[in-house]
Amino acid sequence: MSDRTPPTSSITPTVDDELLQRIYLDMVDGYDEELEMELEDQTEDHIAREAGIERKDHTDANRKARKQYFQELFRLQSELVKLQDWVVKSRHKVVILFEGRDAAGKGGVIKRITQRLNPRVVRVAALPAPNDRERTQWYFQRYVSHLPAGGEIVLFDRSWYNRAGVERVMGFCNDDEYEEFFRSVPEFERMLVRSGIQLIKYWFSITDEEQHLRFLGRIHDPLKQWKLSPMDLQSRVRWEDYTRAKEIMLERTHIAEAPWWVVQAVDKKKARLNCISHLLEQVPYGEVPHDAVHLPERVRNPDYLRHPVPPELFVPERY
Repeated sequence: MSDRTPPTSSITPTVDDELLQRIYLDMVDGYDEELEMELEDQTEDHIAREAGIERKDHTDANRKARKQYFQELFRLQSELVKLQDWVVKSRHKVVILFEGRDAAGKGGVIKRITQRLNPRVVRVAALPAPNDRERTQWYFQRYVSHLPAGGEIVLFDRSWYNRAGVERVMGFCNDDEYEEFFRSVPEFERMLVRSGIQLIKYWFSITDEEQHLRFLGRIHDPLKQWKLSPMDLQSRVRWEDYTRAKEIMLERTHIAEAPWWVVQAVDKKKARLNCISHLLEQVPYGEVPHDAVHLPERVRNPDYLRHPVPPELFVPERY
């Protein structure tokens, strides 16, 4: 059991008690999976005490729900391992796109998908804003280099659909580039599918209120403040612009070869389970038999002499 205590942050007094409770619960949701259920009630009490919050989640029903969530998550993750083995064996190629508003939970589900998998097989592509050179390239060019070879799965944490979303709303592309994107993207995706890539597209949907809550959580949680960018703040101001952009995107890019799937993501834990469960249903995987593994005996050579490590090379044992 770990004795690590997650850091806390002072909460602004202007935030009402009910909102404080929800921010606190959101913080605990993030911490408990990081520590794989190592957080005991004592640690959770410490978080609440430091934040000046009276715990209201300390019930048998909540403990039971949390336990059920982890049981189901671990079960689904064991299925993901089987899927991974089948992808390697069959040389299948999978691309999964995760789109949605800022703080919709895309990163959270990606983390739970990849948590137990081999990073040489399953990798995440999270591309930064294009540089000057990339802006002069064919729009899809910088994404192509991240596509999978046989036996690989690539998860895009945001994708070429940036053009239909943030670039459109923030004015980073002009009308001609925007329209060209919609002419090109269905053909681009059909070409990927014809080449043998299975393309799965998820949109994570949250409410205005929920995004507001999650942004407040990022402001007050020192472990998440790095996630809050100036662009995120603009997404609050331009909520309706993003809604219109999303509606147009779904309407114009929902194709039979690569349909959109919408994940209701207000409840983060349910969204993770629902998304992973649905993903498993999209790939025709089966269990791959493995040979039994036998650990060989260590070879000991009588003439081998181990040299002592100089004391100054050791990391101080503070714990």
